[in-house]
Amino acid sequence: VVDSVPGNLKIACVVSGLPESIIAAACARSGQRVLHVDSRNYYGGNWASFSFSGLLSWIKENQEKSDVSDECEDWRKLILENEEVLSLNKKDKTIEHVEAFCFGDQDSAKDVEEAGALPKLPVFGASGAEGVAQDPDKECPPLESAVARAESCEPEKAASVDPASTAEGNDTEVNCENESSHSLSSGESAPDLGKAEAAPSEVSAQEPKKIMYSQIVREGRRFNIDLVSKLLYSRGLLIDLLIKSNVSRYAEFKNATRILAFREGKVEQVPCSRADVFNSRQLTMVEKRMLMKFLTFCLDYEQHPDEFQGRNSTFAQFLRTRKLTPSLQHFILHSIAMVSETDCSTLEGLQATRKFLQCLGRYGNTPFLFPLYGQGEIPQCFCRMCAVFGGIYCLRHSVQCLVVDKESGRCKAVIDHFGQRISANYFIVEDSYLSESVCRNVCYRQISRAVLITDQSVLKTDSEQQVSILTVPPVDLGQPAVCVIELCSSTMTCMKDTYLVHLTCPSTKTAREDLEPVVQKLFHLNTETGKELEKPRVLWAVYFNMRDSSGIDRNSYSSLPSNVYVCSGPDSALGNDCAVKQAETIFQEMFPTEEFCPPPPNPEDIIYDEDEIASEESGLSNSPETKPEPSPEESSSRGSTAVKEHSEE
Repeated sequence: VVDSVPGNLKIACVVSGLPESIIAAACARSGQRVLHVDSRNYYGGNWASFSFSGLLSWIKENQEKSDVSDECEDWRKLILENEEVLSLNKKDKTIEHVEAFCFGDQDSAKDVEEAGALPKLPVFGASGAEGVAQDPDKECPPLESAVARAESCEPEKAASVDPASTAEGNDTEVNCENESSHSLSSGESAPDLGKAEAAPSEVSAQEPKKIMYSQIVREGRRFNIDLVSKLLYSRGLLIDLLIKSNVSRYAEFKNATRILAFREGKVEQVPCSRADVFNSRQLTMVEKRMLMKFLTFCLDYEQHPDEFQGRNSTFAQFLRTRKLTPSLQHFILHSIAMVSETDCSTLEGLQATRKFLQCLGRYGNTPFLFPLYGQGEIPQCFCRMCAVFGGIYCLRHSVQCLVVDKESGRCKAVIDHFGQRISANYFIVEDSYLSESVCRNVCYRQISRAVLITDQSVLKTDSEQQVSILTVPPVDLGQPAVCVIELCSSTMTCMKDTYLVHLTCPSTKTAREDLEPVVQKLFHLNTETGKELEKPRVLWAVYFNMRDSSGIDRNSYSSLPSNVYVCSGPDSALGNDCAVKQAETIFQEMFPTEEFCPPPPNPEDIIYDEDEIASEESGLSNSPETKPEPSPEESSSRGSTAVKEHSEE
């Protein structure tokens, strides 16, 4: 791939996060030559999704933080006298305080292999055997042994050139595992579960089904675990962009089925639509009328400025003046507006409430959608669009430095780890790649994250296939609320009979210190099943802090060339509006006369002529790669939601 990189590039993107992927797709769609490189072996950066074994490898990598050596030490010879070097980071410093825990039945997982994994090659098998034989007397905890196995036998997602191949391959992986998962769910003992034995039928009839750690490892490819937890507002900027650009054809979505609230130590469902309000048994008839009257006011609050303007009060204080009951105030503040009790102004709270209400009913009874196979599919969808229109992708391809012209102050090229000099007009770099000298005046925030695998839902109902969002208010004023997103197996993010739970909040301490109190309120952490059966048990958990580089002014970076644009990593907000706004702003600065991600042309209207050069107005090249795929959109058989414009009807 390195030898085929053209010299007349317009855009060079470093890292494949969501903003960078959107920019690359928009530039390729407008006819620009795009090169997208990433030092990682997977797409998405901190927006990526992993299988269970892949996440264990990611945990080990971030706990060790090993040094990265230069493959080519002679790259400085490529720098001319009138040029200077702006070095880039080789270490990822955006992830800190990674702690993983295995609860429940920790049976040995040393001999358990991941179902659906490709056979080991002789070379890798030999090296793996040597690694085990080096210290046979040393005890290996389940997590470490699983990491070692993941590195030796898990096929990397990045092995495919097509960014969307992971999503397509997941269908096959799930289907081929149905037989093994069925045998496990029926209580039979699988031959490769080692010491794991089936529970007696009497016990399984009385208690929730036990999930062994070895079973999680075996079914690891059934998991798609996001590093960042987000939902898509049905009328948000990302959904509008997916529809406009037709990138939505590369993904499938599932509607979030319920909004939950945590009040007085209990989890309960929040009525948010008109039908839910009037069918709710939690509210009295008077409360139903009060709630509907207030929600109607929020939809057209701008028509009644006298009721909210001129008040220097928070949204929580404003709710008290509306003669709402404490339960209604709690529902509106934490489950509908989802804003801070102390920091949110009245206007911001009204805007958030109206946004929630306007998104209701477009694709379901809640405002939110979730992409099947995880949030990490969205960057890959835009990468695929970029590749369709001629973009070039290179994973495992790190960049040493930016080459800056001393006279003009503009960046001329990048030098990769092979010592190759790649020239371009514009450069897109994620914040984490910039050196400490460039970021010395930047003040970063942190996000506390936790990912749990549990055996039950936080709120049991007749249907097990629920996608829920819950906001847990802070115990002390001034502390951030914790957003909890619970995913079921029909989202293709976890194995059957388990749930994947994401917890997110702005950091005040380490992730474990911030989130473990909430975990203890909602879940049961020890292995005993005879107590507190109303709470789901945590089978496995990981805590980590992630850097939040959103909202940083460009002037905060020192000595940044004018044609180098910085993209931030994930923010702590529930939606993706920040990433879309950032991508559109950067694109318009580079190409002010071009449309941002226009609709693709109809394949039937494209005329291909090898002897003539296509007109510049079409924005397409003559390469066969630019021909959109003519295959019709596949329909989902799993109850997923197709994102289309006519869905509003």
